[in-house]
Order: sequence, then C-alpha cells, then structure tokens
Amino acid sequence: MTKLSIVIPCFNEKDTLRACVERVLTIADEKLGLEVIVVDDCSTDGSQEIAKTIAQDYPVVRVILHERNRGKGAALRTGIGHATGHFVAIQDADLEYDPHDLKRLIRPLREGRADVVLGSRFASMEEHRVLYFWHSLGNKFLTFLSNMFTDLNLTDMETCYKVFRREVIQKIDIRENRFGFEPEIVAKISHQGYRIYEMGISYHGRTYEEGKKIGFRDGFRALYCIVKYNAPHMPVPLQFMLYLFIGGAAALVNLLVFLTLLKSGFGTQIAIPAAFVIAALTNYFLCILLIFRHNARWKTTAELLIFVLLVTGVGFFDYHITQLFLKTAMSPVKAKLIATALGLIINYVGRRYLVFPERSSRRVEE
Repeated sequence: MTKLSIVIPCFNEKDTLRACVERVLTIADEKLGLEVIVVDDCSTDGSQEIAKTIAQDYPVVRVILHERNRGKGAALRTGIGHATGHFVAIQDADLEYDPHDLKRLIRPLREGRADVVLGSRFASMEEHRVLYFWHSLGNKFLTFLSNMFTDLNLTDMETCYKVFRREVIQKIDIRENRFGFEPEIVAKISHQGYRIYEMGISYHGRTYEEGKKIGFRDGFRALYCIVKYNAPHMPVPLQFMLYLFIGGAAALVNLLVFLTLLKSGFGTQIAIPAAFVIAALTNYFLCILLIFRHNARWKTTAELLIFVLLVTGVGFFDYHITQLFLKTAMSPVKAKLIATALGLIINYVGRRYLVFPERSSRRVEE
C-alpha cells in the first residue's frame, strides 16, 4: 500500500476545515493509505477546537498547533517535517481544490517517473470557477517570470497542489513563512535537478468575502522570492546583468553622496572615500538580498574580512582614478561616473569569485 501524507495549513478556516478534511479522507482505498496532518497557525475563530475534534473522530488525522501566527510557509514547514508517508501533498484548508485530483497527481510518483508533480489550474480541461481577471493575469505573470529564471515551462507556479516524494521535500530547506513558499519551492526543486511533472486539475476558487487571504503584498513578495531563490543559480552573464542593477543603485548612491559632500564644503579627499564607503555598503547588502550568500562557502567572519580587503582595493582604485580624471579638467560628475563604471566590473568579479564563492549545488542522486 502507498501512504500519502497530506499537509493542511489552517488559519481561521472554521467554516470549511471539517468539510475539507472529510473530502480528503474519501480518497483512501485499498491501495492508498492516508496520513492527514493539520497544522493550525494560531487560529482565533475556533478552528483549533474543530481540528482537535476531527482528530478524535478520525485516527489518521494529526493536529499540530502553532503558539503564534507564523504564516502558511511556516505551517507547511512544520507539517512536512512530521510527514511519514511515501509521498507528501499540500492541501489548503478551504474547498478550492478537489482532493480526488491528488489520486491522479501521485500516479507519476507511484510509477517512478517523477519526483515532484504540480497541479495546474490553467492547463486543465476540468471545471473551474470564473473569478478575478487581475489575479489570473498576476498568476500568469509570476509563472512566466519564474519560468525565465528556472528554465521550466510550467503553466501554474502558484498552484497549491504540489506533491513530492517525501525524501525530496524533507531535504529542502524551506525559508519562507508566508505565500512566498510557492516560488521558493519551485526554484529549489528546479535547481536541484528533480524530475518535475505537471497535470491539470479542477479549481473552485473563492472570493475575499468567502475568506480568500492572498493579496497584492504577497504578489510583490513572490516577485522578490523569484529573484532571491533563483539568482544565485543563474549563469554568470545573467547574474552580471542583475548585478548591473545593484551596481547602478550603488553607483547612484555614490554619486549623490559625493556631490552632496562637495556642495557641503568637503574636499575631494573626504568626499571621494566617504561616498565610496556608503555605496559599498549599499552594494553589499543588495548583493546579499538579491544574488549571493544563499549558498556561500565562507562563514560570516571570513566573508566580511575578504569583503573589506576587496573594498579597500577597489576603493584605492576608485580614489586614484577619480583624482586622475579630475586633474585633466574633467567635470566631477563625469570623472566619478567613469571611475564607478570601471569599478563596477571589478566589484562583480570580486564578489562573485572572492567574497561569495558558492559551494557545489546539491544534485539528485541518480
């Protein structure tokens, strides 16, 4: 018998939780056993009590309670860590998804053809409720952007229905606490070389009046997560293009601080290094935020030491090149822009190969 662990994150779903769990339980048969793990994320509407009652009624249901609200991603992290089945599926606590689709989604896993199967709401001949145009457009845009970074051809990256071999999902270090879980997990299964399948599913979406929780803020977080979890794995040319954005932001800071200090009466001996230091810190934190550090080789102390040495070297270069151009009667703006552009290339190479050298990515054992 195949055992499927179904993780249900729950936050204030008292109206649908019991019906959802009971629908899930109907998919069990003589060849499919279930383990249902309900993780209540500190609900305040009575969902916890309902979950406990369900667990008393059905022995295959386990309930885990969070003492404070931490988000969907955190609830999934907890539930996945407790799963013991051959496969692990994610099921929202509402009634938007039909659990009977899970029996189809696990077929490629049972047959040994897939490591991960995603259910697509947009590649399906099944019924689906017609709702928000802008949500649909936003989902397709996020999926398109994710596909660009992962080199996958998914049609629905944001889908709830994701089914994994248990050893696959339990190896992944899940960081996101809210709805950023979706782009994070797609990025990580992609870059670790797992076999990914996609199948159409039905969808019965609900309105905000009916309890839908995801909003525009989560869309912006998804954008950030797509960049954050994919950028460290991009080819160097694409990584450099992203670094141009970071370098451009730092260069703008460099220029503004430099001109501000000059207008305030400071000489170039102070304005140049001060502007450079502030810009270097801006560059460093943007690099950590968007590109590097996610699989870095060095510990923080060694990383900072190497960074300081690199900044010192580039700062020395920046100072003397800027002074050299100023002596040719070049305008301060032009002199600083040229020095900054040259330093940009040196900065990227130094950060990529000295400050943030990556460990070898973990690959799937064949």
